[in-house]
Amino acid sequence: MQVIITIWKGICLLPAAWQKILGQVLGSLLLIIASKRKRIAQINIQACFPLLTPQEQKKLLHQNFKFLGASIFQTGSAWFWSDAKIQKHVEYEIKGLGLLNNQEGQSGNLVLFKHSQHLELDARLLGLNSEIFGVGRSHNSPIMNKLQTQGRLSSIQATADKNNPRKFLAWLKKGKNVLYAIDQDYGWENSIELSFFKNPAATITTTRKIIDITHCNLLFVNSYFAKEKLVLELESINHNELDSMQLAQKINDLMEQKITLHPEEYLWSHRRFKSTLGKNFYK
Repeated sequence: MQVIITIWKGICLLPAAWQKILGQVLGSLLLIIASKRKRIAQINIQACFPLLTPQEQKKLLHQNFKFLGASIFQTGSAWFWSDAKIQKHVEYEIKGLGLLNNQEGQSGNLVLFKHSQHLELDARLLGLNSEIFGVGRSHNSPIMNKLQTQGRLSSIQATADKNNPRKFLAWLKKGKNVLYAIDQDYGWENSIELSFFKNPAATITTTRKIIDITHCNLLFVNSYFAKEKLVLELESINHNELDSMQLAQKINDLMEQKITLHPEEYLWSHRRFKSTLGKNFYK
C-alpha cells in the first residue's frame, strides 16, 4: 500500500495535461478490471435513467469511468498540492461565496454537497476560500485513513466522524461552516425510505434536527466542470415549515436535479439502493 501511495504522489507531480491523459487511460482500464464497480454503476444508471436507450446508458457509463479515472489525480491534487500550486494550476470559480463568509456571532452554515467524483477537490477549493469544517467517515484501511485525514486537513480546519454529531453540532453553534455529503445509503439508523430518481432510497432525516438544535442556515453547493473550469455554486435551501421527512425529500429532489445536469460526474459506483432494493439488486 505504501508503495502505491508513493507512486500516486509521484504521478501527481506530472503536468496537468499528462494527468488528464493518464486519467482517461486509467478510466478505460478500470472499465475492464474494476468489474464490481462497473456493475454497480451500470445498474444505478439503468435504474435512474430508464428513458435512455441501452446505447445512451453505455455511453454515460463510459463517460462516468473517465471521470472516475480523472478523480484519482484530482484527489491527489487536493491532498498533496500546496495552496499556491492549486491556485496556479486549477481553474475554478465559486459562485455565492458570500453565503459562507459569516461574521463572528452569526448562525453557522450546514453546507450539503453531493458525491461528485471530484468532491475532494471541491472541498479543497472551498477550504482555500473560506473557513470550512467537514463531516465524513473513516476509511476502512488505517493507512488510507491517515492519508485521507492529512489530505483533508490541508485546507479544512477540522473533521468529525458522522457518528460523532456532538462535535459538528458544536461547530455550527459557534457559527462555523460545516460541509456534509448525505446522499449515500448509510443504513436505516436515522434514515427513512424516500424517493431518489423515482427509486426507494434510505435517506437521512437528521437535517431538520440539526437545524433545530443549532439554528444554522442550510446551504447546498453544486459542483461541475464547464470545459476545463471547475464551478462551485452555493445556494440557500428554504426549509421553513418543513418537517424532517419533507425536508429530506426536498434535499433528495435538489440532489437529483443537480446530478441530472452532469450525470457523468456523479459517483454511480456506490450501492445507493442496497437497503431498500436489497444487496441482490447489485448482483
